[in-house]
Formats: sequence, structure tokens, C-alpha cells
Amino acid sequence: MTHTTTDEPSRSASGATVPVLAFAGIVVAVMQTLLVPVIKDLPQLLDTSPSNATWVLTSTLLSGAVATPIMGRLGDLYGKRRMLVLSLAVMVVGALGSAFTDALLPMIAGRTLQGFAMGAIPLGIGLMRDMLPRERLGSAMALMSSSIGVGGGLALPAAALVAQHADWHALFYGAAGLGVAAIALTLLVVPESPLRAKGSFDLPGALGLSAGLVLFLLPITKGSDWGWSSATTLGLFAAAVVVLVLWGLMELRLKAPLVDLRTTARREVLLTNLASIMVGVSFYVVSLVLPQLLQLPSATGYGLGQSMVVAGLCVAPLGLTMMFTAPVYARLSARYGPRTTLIIGLLVIAIGYAGGLGLMDAAWQTVITSVMLGAGIGLAYSSLPALIVGAVPASETGAANGLNTLMRSIGTSVSSAVIGMVLANTANDVGGVAVPTMHGFRVSFLIATAAVAVGLVMAFFLPRRRPAATTQLRASSEEDANLARAEEVLRGFQGRVLAADGAPVARAKVTLIDRHGRQAGATLSAEDGSYALAVPSEGPYVLAARAPGHGPLAHAATHEGDDRPVDLDLSLPGETVPA
Repeated sequence: MTHTTTDEPSRSASGATVPVLAFAGIVVAVMQTLLVPVIKDLPQLLDTSPSNATWVLTSTLLSGAVATPIMGRLGDLYGKRRMLVLSLAVMVVGALGSAFTDALLPMIAGRTLQGFAMGAIPLGIGLMRDMLPRERLGSAMALMSSSIGVGGGLALPAAALVAQHADWHALFYGAAGLGVAAIALTLLVVPESPLRAKGSFDLPGALGLSAGLVLFLLPITKGSDWGWSSATTLGLFAAAVVVLVLWGLMELRLKAPLVDLRTTARREVLLTNLASIMVGVSFYVVSLVLPQLLQLPSATGYGLGQSMVVAGLCVAPLGLTMMFTAPVYARLSARYGPRTTLIIGLLVIAIGYAGGLGLMDAAWQTVITSVMLGAGIGLAYSSLPALIVGAVPASETGAANGLNTLMRSIGTSVSSAVIGMVLANTANDVGGVAVPTMHGFRVSFLIATAAVAVGLVMAFFLPRRRPAATTQLRASSEEDANLARAEEVLRGFQGRVLAADGAPVARAKVTLIDRHGRQAGATLSAEDGSYALAVPSEGPYVLAARAPGHGPLAHAATHEGDDRPVDLDLSLPGETVPA
């Protein structure tokens, strides 16, 4: 296990850094909803069957899921801006490849390359963590995290307008142009992060995770076509379990794994990732239900009879509201912390879906639902990176946020499969065409509400204490930042005492020794292994830990007004911890 602390973030970032990174995130998110307006026409446009046409969407989902944690780890090792530019470049190549073809296989190949750009979201969050002053970090990461929803929401009306008045290939030309603009702005404005993780890239781990994710997500996205009880679906799920278990055992044995599973298993990280899945489920339900409700003919008795463009405009407030909640999140989080903000966001989502059950009779009512859900999802999405960043070392920010983004993608995949099955099973057959029913729409909203309820349970079990490492994420003004720095100096050292297998060690005695060899403080670790020791002044100290059944351990550390976590691993000999 690496014991490391980090210096203050670099202050070389300009005022344009955050807008440029957020723009890159929005461009990447556009890829996810780019083809929604023409999805029903894809079989005809590509001269293929409906089941084959779905691979145009499935391929992007699978490649995005695979690329997200891998690009995050590569960014930690070799430079986050470098990997961000590479992700966008691959997306541009894929968009141009799709723009020049009407054949199925080249289109799937192009869409696969477009999905690789999903790694830009965690890379952008990592760059912000490394470069921005603490008074700007909270709102900046909130905007970057929400960009995946903002891009998806804004892309719907824009793509609908293009598809309705121009050749559908223009969608890909536009996406490629946006990607080139994002690359140019990133190279001009965004500096490279000086922080690097130690170790080498875990290629076997990357291959194992990729195989496991494909085996898991493939039957989720195609289960409705193959049959949920078919041998193919069940066999792929079983294979996914085997591969992911073997992958996990291999990762636990490596010194520099692709994903640090011991860190991932920490309470705050694990629960945040589980809550992320539920937020992903709730986000995608509204994206699937409202456009269909709006475009169904009024002759059905419940359809709202709107055009493709109007339907997109009615759903667009979902993304716009998510964008405008970033500064609201920063103020709330500065006062109450990201855990509380996540809970507030989930409650707003629950209210939005519960109210939405009775707001399906007019287009203006869907706008109200979109605004309410956008506010809740924006607050929830904004809270997730702050919770993750506050629980992992700075050198693992990219990989940890990549995994968190992957959890959201898994949530949207599960949502797509479940809601698709619900709408299909409740549809009416009208002249050989399956028409979704109001009953199916309402059941979908109830499923989203249930997912939010599960997310709330996860959020309530997150630690209540305010980790010192997340103090920098809460300051929304210079006054708040000054107060945060003063609190950090008073608190001193904090972290966790861990055993050889990474498990927390409770009631371990942690002693603080000053430069003169005198005891400056002592405490016992809590049940989760956490400890905290105040320091009388800045300077060098020794942290000594001892627990029954473990050998003694001493770490040399210097307190200079910083308050980064210092974990004490009782399986290792004493070592110097740079501060």
C-alpha cells in the first residue's frame, strides 16, 4: 500500500480551465444521446434488422464502460491532460468514420471509438483536483460531474433538429467538429497536471476488467432480444461472475493494480459507488419515458402528439437545470458537506418522480418534471466526485473517479434494460406496432422512485464525519477557504490503521511524537480503523501505531498546514511519509 500525502493543488490554471474541461465533458456526453432521435429509423438507414441495429448503441455503451476506468488509471500514470486529448481524438476519428458510411459494421466500429471518449469525465475531474485552488474546486467538480447529464439533455433537441431538417450523417460531422474544438481549447488553455501515480500500467488487469464488463453488460443490453432466461444470457452472466472474481483476486495480489480494491472497499467509496448506480438508473428513466410520451399521437388518449424537436425542447431543461445546480451545490456542500447534498439531491429526485406520476397530461407538465429531476440529479451527480476525492489519495483520483463514472454507466445500462422490458411487456399491439401505454410509463417512474429509495439508504450509511481531505471541496468563497485552512492546522493528522489484508484495525494505539522525542498526543483507532490527532504546531512528527497481534509501526510525517490522510499499514516497516 502506498502512503502518500500531496501538496497544495497547482495554481497555474487559468479562469478558462473549468469551462473548457466542462465543455469537453459535454461534448463526450453528446455521444450517448446523439442517435436517439433516429433510433427507430436505424434499421432502414443501415439496411439491417432491428436487432442488429441496436449494436450501434450497444457498442458505444460497452466501449465507454471499458475505457472509463482504464483511461483514468493511464491519466494518473502518464498525465491526465494527455489522456484527455487522446480520448477526444479517438472520438473524432470514430465520428468521422461513422459520417462516411451507411454500412452496419463500419458504423458499429465508429460508434465503438466514440464510446472511448467517456474517460474524459474522470480525467477532467482529476485535472481539477490537481490544479484548482480549494475555493473553486467544489463548484468546478460539480459542473464537470454534471456535464454527462448536461450534454445528454442538450443533445436531444439539437440532434432532433438536425435529423429532422438535414441528412442524419450531419450528426456525426457536428460531433467531430465539437471534438476538434474541445481538443484545441484543451491544448491552449488546460495545463498538464504535475502529479503522477507510482507504478506501471496493469495490462492483465485492464484485459480482465474489460472482459468481465463486456460479459456483464452485454446480456443486460441484449437480454430483451435474446430472452432473459435464454442459455446465452444466463451463460454470459455466469461467465462475467467467474471472470470478475478471478480478476479481483489477481488485483489484490498486485502492488500497482488497475483498481485498488482495498481502497474501493472502504465504506465511503463503496457506498458512494453503489449510490451512483441508483442515480444512473433514475437519470435514464426520464430520458426514456418523456420523449416517447411527448411524441405519441394524441389519438392514443394519453400521447401528447408533439414533434421530435418539441419533445427534445421539453426534455432539454433536464440538462440545463443540472448545469445551473453546480453553484448551488457548492454553497450547500460548503455548509453541510457532500453527503448531505447527495441526500438532498436524492430526495428531490424522489419528489420529481412521485409528482411526475400526475404530470403527464400536457407538454408543459413534462417541463416541470424535467426541471425538478434535473435539479435533483444535478445535486446528486455533483456530490459524487467530492465524496470519492475525499476518500482516496490524490494520485488515484483519475482511476477512482473513472470507476465511479463506470458505476453510473452500469446504472444507466440496467435502467435501459429494465425500462425497455417494462414498456415492451405493457405495450398495446396496434396494427402490428407495439405502442407504449400510460401504465408502462407510470410503472417506469415507480421503478425510478424505488431506485432512488435504495440510493437514499446507501447515502444515509455514508460516514457523517467530515473528512479533512474533503475540506478543500467545500469552500465556495475566499472566506470559506481561509476558515478551512485554519481548521486544518488545528486538526493535524488523520487517516486509518490497516492490517496486512487492508482490513481496518480497531483500538490500535496511535501516538504522536514531536521532534524532541516527547509525546504530543495519543488516541485509539475507531471501529473503522480511523484516527485523528491534533498538532500543537507545524513541523516534523513521528506517528507510532501498535495493536495486539501486530508489530509496532512508526511513520515520519511533517505537518505544514495540510491535512491529507496518512494511513498506517501495520504490515509494512516504518517509512517516511512526504507531506
